[in-house]
Amino acid sequence: MIDGITTLVIVLKTTSLLLGGLITYFAFKAYRRTGSPALRALSIGFAVVTLGAFLAGIADQAIGLDRNLVLVIESALTAIGFAVITYSLYVD
Repeated sequence: MIDGITTLVIVLKTTSLLLGGLITYFAFKAYRRTGSPALRALSIGFAVVTLGAFLAGIADQAIGLDRNLVLVIESALTAIGFAVITYSLYVD
């Protein structure tokens, strides 16, 4: 049986996945249109952050990994994604 907190986490993770996927799609579409390395890096960064949210949800709900490990996985991918996004702000 799923409790209220678990349901809320699933809803929030799904929302993050959908919005992150949408941002990644539009950033990649802009990169394809312009060929800008900054937009390519931006789309990769958002993809990594989105992937982190997705993998954390799978690891927690489907695989049942320890929640501390899930938090580390998600935090690491979020940090890497934000590093790539930051890099995209400096690429010409």
